[in-house]
Amino acid sequence: MTTSTFSKSAANASKWQPAKDTFHAYASWLVSISWKLFSGLSLVLMIAGGIIQLPQLAFLIILTSIVIKATFKQQIQAEQKASAATYLAEAEQLKRQLVEARMATMQAQVEPHFLFNTLASIDHLIETDPPRASLMQKSLIALLRATLPTMRENTPNNVRYLGQELSVIRPYLDIQKMRMEDRLQIQWDIPDGLNSAEMPNMMVLSLVENAFKHGLEPKAEGGTLVLRAEVSHGKLVITVKDSGVGYFPAEQDAASDASQGGFGLKNIRDRLALIYGEQGSLSIRALEPYEGSGTLALLTVPYKVAPIESTFGL
Repeated sequence: MTTSTFSKSAANASKWQPAKDTFHAYASWLVSISWKLFSGLSLVLMIAGGIIQLPQLAFLIILTSIVIKATFKQQIQAEQKASAATYLAEAEQLKRQLVEARMATMQAQVEPHFLFNTLASIDHLIETDPPRASLMQKSLIALLRATLPTMRENTPNNVRYLGQELSVIRPYLDIQKMRMEDRLQIQWDIPDGLNSAEMPNMMVLSLVENAFKHGLEPKAEGGTLVLRAEVSHGKLVITVKDSGVGYFPAEQDAASDASQGGFGLKNIRDRLALIYGEQGSLSIRALEPYEGSGTLALLTVPYKVAPIESTFGL
């Protein structure tokens, strides 16, 4: 096709575009109205056609409209559904991008407050207790080695495995134990058989950090951290319980979110909704008086076992 022929074709297409748009608008309107309303309008058109002595034209318009209404109904409905699906997909994509941005920012922080405190503790122990400083340094190296790959995975629906999450939490707890000494007791109740269970990254660690930051560290005498995992009714339930100062929703939610850039517990709930819909949940509450002081957090996700090759080496 020559350039001049292509230009003529484009000019012709542009010339007929208004007519096409008008026809499409009329077809969409016909599809949108009920047959009852169409029948009433057809009757009015037939009467008007008789008055102006053009009954054949009125009949032709009505007949053509019937054909258009019957023929284009499925096409128009399909276009409307496609448009709605595109809108929903775009909205979902925007939601994913927002949560991804939150996740990337949270991972980029890597709890600088915790890191600085740990490095300061190592520096102090080098002079006062070198063997203990060496142990803390090894735990910090293990923590960073397990955490750094996760930092590169900035998608909110990235799902790892519980064993991988525990490889980050263990050195974190080792460091906290060395820092708090007798002020901290840890109860670890996680069967080895659950290492292969699917678990979105960073979630359990975030709850453990929250327990220390807002529960155990502010309490002068410290307390106990309980970390438990079990399967109940087809769901993997992670329990993070502390005997710290307690949970005050209005204050602690704001403090937690502020300390993590505005998306602490909210980020976990958003990611759960994005990955699992209503199948995933996070609940957090103060312990009742008969349960003792502190906070109880329950993280629930569908129980799924990883393929053997994915869990090799956990």
